[in-house]
Amino acid sequence: MNAFDPARLRPRLPSPLEPAVDERFTRRGLTLLLKRDDLIHPDLPGNKWRKLALNLREAGGRPVLTFGGAYSNHLRATAAAGRLLGFATIGVVRGDELAGRPLNPSLARCAADGMRLVFADRATYRAKHRPEALARLLALAGAPDDVYVVPEGGSNVLAVRGCVELGRELNGAEDPPDVVAVACGTGGTLAGLAAAFEGRTLGVPVLRGGFLGREVQALQEAAFGGPRGDWRLDERFHFGGYARTTPELDAFAQDFGTRHELAIERLYVAKMLYGLTALAEEGAFAPGTRIAAVVTGAPEPGPDSGAGRPRGSG
Repeated sequence: MNAFDPARLRPRLPSPLEPAVDERFTRRGLTLLLKRDDLIHPDLPGNKWRKLALNLREAGGRPVLTFGGAYSNHLRATAAAGRLLGFATIGVVRGDELAGRPLNPSLARCAADGMRLVFADRATYRAKHRPEALARLLALAGAPDDVYVVPEGGSNVLAVRGCVELGRELNGAEDPPDVVAVACGTGGTLAGLAAAFEGRTLGVPVLRGGFLGREVQALQEAAFGGPRGDWRLDERFHFGGYARTTPELDAFAQDFGTRHELAIERLYVAKMLYGLTALAEEGAFAPGTRIAAVVTGAPEPGPDSGAGRPRGSG
């Protein structure tokens, strides 16, 4: 095993699949299960592990440059991997107005883990998929010639293939679920999960805009040559969009966490669980359905972790 192989970090795989007895589901004849991907690794939890592992293996110790917002989980996971495995990391952060401000806790953690932070203006950041804009960003970052670039949220072909294993783990459970639900930011987790899972996959986008279906289709096309799996999106539960929450969502997450003795991350996991609960109330699932909810991450550590501070792309 080479020094830069993420398997050296001894991830907990397969992640546990735990029953969650909840009368909002049981009274309708439904079984709720929690797929605890948040327990895979303390520094690279959930879909961050699954999306990064193959990319980091491909990078082979080269410096890794990636992108994210001011509260990006993906940036924090990449920085942590660099510290743990001993390779250099560069984070291009959306918003050059942040350059002169004190670092928020999420970016401070990235810096403490050795990530060099570069702040890009929003227009250039939005255009980063274009070769000329990417070249400007690489020059701005002073990136070396051998830098390995990972897209925002980690969603590329290797990430999608890494998330296939999540579907396989669910298929291999002693009593597999019929439906699996996952929160979606950039679509990579859904694209890979749905490709392997033998039941139905529900994606709950946490951003507004109605664009995610096209992104998932494009990722599956790139990774597998065409569409895979029985998946759909429910776009109603973004609570205002990226990095936004409401008092209603906070109250739901607090209540769910109390019921199940689990700290609920607000910007992704809470929105997915809220959506599942609403769908159960609407009668969207037939009695007898076994539903797995993927817990893709945990709240940021700290005294206000229950509030789930705004964090970035998934």
